[in-house]
Amino acid sequence: MYQQVINLITEMRSNGTLQTGQKLPSLRNLSASLSVSIPTVKQAYVELERQGLVLAKPKSGYFLTQQYASDQPKKARLPNKPMAVSRQQLIEDVFKSIHQPHNLALGVANPVAALPITKTLNRTMRRVMSVMGDKALHYGAVAGYEPLRRQLAFSYMEYALPLAPDDIIITNGAQEALNIALQCVAKAGDVIAVESPCYFGILELIENLGMLALEVPICSEDGLTLQDVKKAINKHPVKACIFSSTIANPIGCELADEAKQQIVELLEDKNIPLIEDDVYGDLYFTEKRGIPAQKYSKKGLVITCSSFSKTAAPAYRIGWIATQKFSQRCAQIKRALSCSSSHMNQITLFEFVRSGDYERYLTQLRSVLMTNKARMLNKLQQLLGDNTRISDPKGGCVFWLEFDSSINSANVFQLALQQNISVSPGMLFSPSNRYQHCIRLSYGLPWNDRLEEGLKVFAAICKEAKNT
Repeated sequence: MYQQVINLITEMRSNGTLQTGQKLPSLRNLSASLSVSIPTVKQAYVELERQGLVLAKPKSGYFLTQQYASDQPKKARLPNKPMAVSRQQLIEDVFKSIHQPHNLALGVANPVAALPITKTLNRTMRRVMSVMGDKALHYGAVAGYEPLRRQLAFSYMEYALPLAPDDIIITNGAQEALNIALQCVAKAGDVIAVESPCYFGILELIENLGMLALEVPICSEDGLTLQDVKKAINKHPVKACIFSSTIANPIGCELADEAKQQIVELLEDKNIPLIEDDVYGDLYFTEKRGIPAQKYSKKGLVITCSSFSKTAAPAYRIGWIATQKFSQRCAQIKRALSCSSSHMNQITLFEFVRSGDYERYLTQLRSVLMTNKARMLNKLQQLLGDNTRISDPKGGCVFWLEFDSSINSANVFQLALQQNISVSPGMLFSPSNRYQHCIRLSYGLPWNDRLEEGLKVFAAICKEAKNT
């Protein structure tokens, strides 16, 4: 129960309801307001004090400590030319480090790890098996389990998107969704515009498909600008774009709805398809979820890709494509790639969503991630000082850290591995070898003593790397 109190105080701090130096409600008053015991509130306040977020003053009460100001990462200056991607070896090294059981994976973007839902999903799967028996283990339809597709199509009604179940193609995670979408609208040698920094999985797809990546700079506060997108497509023969429509990985910004609409209108005027990566959309920290870019499409040139991997079950590998115009072609490519996705996992997730457990879990997960974000930001600012720029994510589970040019993130990666810590070096997120002084860190982990100690070791490594 005390975690609820921590989450409440953290959220009120994040949204500005509580200000630095402000006295927190008394133990008795907050206990009455939340219908929890006084010892529960006391336990929460003591934990917040241990984290450095709250200061206890004898005979006066508890007060909110200073929240350190942190400059946002700067908008990058990019080469403004299409480039072949060559990131596979570095990606392989990072993935190996993530999956070593003795390593603390500070760089992995796995928000579900912060609040595992294993027991609920296992219970749901057992129920599915008891009802469906062997049928649950059979091959499913190429396009996916029809009730799940119907459920997903229904969820888009919230944004007045008139999608039918036939417009939804179930995939093996968002990575396959992006792969299919790319193959649907482009071929080897084509230029694909991507935001920069860009999720390295997208860059690896572009590399494997023999395409070229054109970086479009992204602002850590506002995301893409219409001017930068216009400059890119006017100067180069862009065949398609892949942009984050809601929460960008790794920088954590959210594109305003007005900017989203303007970019969609610009691209459709030039008949350029937009593949929107919407995997973090449900992990928002703002008042409401961002609207998918497809909402603003008039020609049907926006293809939405998402999944349950960041919001429920990474190992289930269930994602989807939402598109009216390209659904038949996407299904053909899906059949050639993998025939179908796990029937059992699709049915389990459908029941998980249908029961309401999914929405309840998302609410809890967002709360835990917001708390973790505040904790880690406070800790990083104390440990790293004023010379490090740290992003302020509007959702998702990762920070983007920008150090001064004396820091080489590849060196930090190697030094950290020697201490059984894995981070994601910045050059992973650019085809042009940019961001060598940047690192992605995740707050999507269980908050415990090992994590806190790992952050201290990481900060010491950064200082060591600066002096070498």
